Amino acid sequence: MGIWNLYFIAKLYLFFIGRLHPQWLLNLLFALVLLVRIRHPALSALRHVLAVVAGAALMYRESDLPPFSRVVSQFTNLQAFTPAYMLELAQRVVTREMLLVALAALVIFWLVNRWVRVTTLVLGALVAVPLWQALDGAGDPGGIAGARAGTATAALTTGAALAGGGAEVAASGPDARLAAFRNQEALRQVSFPRLAATPDKSDASNPQYDVIVLHICSLSWDDLDTARARDNPLLQRFDFLFTNFSSAASYSGPAAIRVLRAACGQPEHEALYDPAPGQCHLFQALAHAGFSTRMLLNHDGHFDNFLKEVQKEIGVDGVAPPPNTGLPVAMRSFDNSPVIGDFDVLQRWFRDRQQAGGGPQALYYNSVTLHDGNRMTDNRLSSLESYPLRLSRLLGDIDKVIEMVAQSGRRAVIVFVPEHGAALRGDANQIAGMREIPTPRIINVPVGVKLVGLPRPNDRTVTIDAPTSYLGLSQLLSNLIAGNPFAAQAPALASYASDLPQTQMVGENEATVTMREGNGYVVRTPDGVWIEGKP
Repeated sequence: MGIWNLYFIAKLYLFFIGRLHPQWLLNLLFALVLLVRIRHPALSALRHVLAVVAGAALMYRESDLPPFSRVVSQFTNLQAFTPAYMLELAQRVVTREMLLVALAALVIFWLVNRWVRVTTLVLGALVAVPLWQALDGAGDPGGIAGARAGTATAALTTGAALAGGGAEVAASGPDARLAAFRNQEALRQVSFPRLAATPDKSDASNPQYDVIVLHICSLSWDDLDTARARDNPLLQRFDFLFTNFSSAASYSGPAAIRVLRAACGQPEHEALYDPAPGQCHLFQALAHAGFSTRMLLNHDGHFDNFLKEVQKEIGVDGVAPPPNTGLPVAMRSFDNSPVIGDFDVLQRWFRDRQQAGGGPQALYYNSVTLHDGNRMTDNRLSSLESYPLRLSRLLGDIDKVIEMVAQSGRRAVIVFVPEHGAALRGDANQIAGMREIPTPRIINVPVGVKLVGLPRPNDRTVTIDAPTSYLGLSQLLSNLIAGNPFAAQAPALASYASDLPQTQMVGENEATVTMREGNGYVVRTPDGVWIEGKP
């Protein structure tokens, strides 16, 4: 096989370090085809071209990279990535250690190939490794890639463990639970009462307040742990803290739709792009309750038509963010567009809000400060390296916003809700920053609610540990509207969070679904096979 031996040696190495999940039978057949000698020069050249295409396609399918169909569908967005970001992503896939091993393999191959039939050793390895794997009971260590190839063993084993039965039960167990979850969610909805009429905003019996929803890209509990920021003071300032909250999505567009439709149960991914009943739209519900709607971004919103999606889903006509013209650029996004500091954007809006006066407002604010690929203007760190710094700045900026509102004398319910995690440390099936599989590490996000301007100081955070999602957050907001917490005779804060609707942690993307299962989780692959999730 000549130089093709290096192709198979590379696959064996990547398999042993857990970065590739070979389809052994296809690789053995591929190797046997390459062994056939073709003497006609033109046909030999054609065979080599076809082999390169087939070999690359096979290796891509065996990798942890997203399905090729997903790459094709996102090709326009990928074109917007800066060369620096593309290089950073490439370095996550191909590490320095891999390059050193490849160089060593080339040298060893060049030396050994003179005296040893490397092809024989490679063919032997392609037969021996899967046999050893089967005898050792390891199954397919890659999980997802093996399922893509149709590996039934892992799926049946997982299904049997979940359902406690045979192959027939194994095939239906997770699907049945997912169907039951979706049927239940389709029936759930939170209704919002109207604000009590308050001619005078200083009326102590029913004072006015704003609702400020801060939708933060790329932050999960796991990211907080990785960045060593779980003890950040902001988290301790929240009056309500959700510790087991499911964002359900791991990409910004679907996450925005889900939070803007927070008044209804969790729809499946495909349904996000169908029209939803008006009562599902959170900000439409807040508008009917008596809040005027505003929108704000610290970016231009052009990537993947994010701004247009938010304007459609916010449920109120004519809402558009003011331009960030004149504000200093804090960093450059992965597509080289400007990203403004969070406090600068919110401070200008709040000053305008104070000057304009008027009744209560509901603000949707979206921040991409933590998005993968962002480059800070005051250093040359990669986006992974700068994440702890960017996180510290963002949390500090939100803390300053709380102080700014408090010092102004206004009252506000400030909702801090991340879109999804950043996947800072990756996992067995995804490199750092990749979120194609919405694992619990990615969709379990820290959600906090701060009530600014309470008549009595609140020294104890009300922690909600039960599994919840947007419906629980909507119910909390509805409870706060029904019983004004800023009123002089308001009940204890814990009463507002009692009996919030719970939601199982189910993550969904275009072709992948994840579900919590005990202390772990299971994954439905693009092929429709359920497998056990890898840490």
